[in-house]
Amino acid sequence: MTPTLDIATVQAFLLVADLQSFTRTAEALGTTQAAVSLKLQRLETLLGKRLVERSPRAVRLTADGASFLERARLLIAAHDRALSDEAPAAQSLSLGISDHAAGPELVPLLERLHAMSSNLTLAVTIGFSREMQDAYDAGELDAVIVRQEGSRRGGEKLTEDEFGWFAARRFTLAKGEPLPLATLAPPCGVRAVAVRALDKAGIAWRERFVGGGVTAVVAATLAGLAIAPLARRIAPPGLVDIGPPHKLPKLGSSKVMLHSKVSDPAKLAALRAVAATFRSVAARRYGRFGDP
Repeated sequence: MTPTLDIATVQAFLLVADLQSFTRTAEALGTTQAAVSLKLQRLETLLGKRLVERSPRAVRLTADGASFLERARLLIAAHDRALSDEAPAAQSLSLGISDHAAGPELVPLLERLHAMSSNLTLAVTIGFSREMQDAYDAGELDAVIVRQEGSRRGGEKLTEDEFGWFAARRFTLAKGEPLPLATLAPPCGVRAVAVRALDKAGIAWRERFVGGGVTAVVAATLAGLAIAPLARRIAPPGLVDIGPPHKLPKLGSSKVMLHSKVSDPAKLAALRAVAATFRSVAARRYGRFGDP
């Protein structure tokens, strides 16, 4: 009898390949790490090939795993097309993301949501953490990914960002001149923390660039206009933390939280994938792979 592939097992393999983590895959699927490991073991037994290598730092595909990857994607795509006539009604998920929290995770987040369901309409809003939180509290958003501010509690921690003072490699600070800053406009919480730290340290500063988004702030910083307070996770190659050599005050860290009111199973599955993908990409960005 010819062996057959189990769709759920192949989907688990694709998640492991994308997230490079059994733990994150379990989070995305709403199951346990042991269950995911068992699925992969059964798939490897069925194919007679080792598909993944696990280490203390990460999960990597073997050569056979990489070879099977594209065939697995084609199988799942064909499976989804076969079910298209019986597809559930389109649903909408409204997600707000803090501009200072989005970072490099945004692309893989959207890729993962797209891969999960073509029937899910995404409405993604980028803005200040406070504004996203207010919209969420008012029922205008299903979920938000924001920086934890003030005394607010609850939510699911996705990562904890360390902040620094970032500038272009060629940036030079003229002696005696106020520190030129590139920031978002108020009520940006990161700007408030940075300005407060400079004032407390007695360091003169001036606003050299005010951007409508972090992308604009990063561009101005890369152009050498000013120094920007940024999370290390978000700072792109080409920027360096000049805080220590210039004795600038430490900016500390900030938690990135997911808040959700979603109860629909399809939306819950999508948000589990969002959380797992965010954690996985953030961990790779920071070089923390301790729990594959």
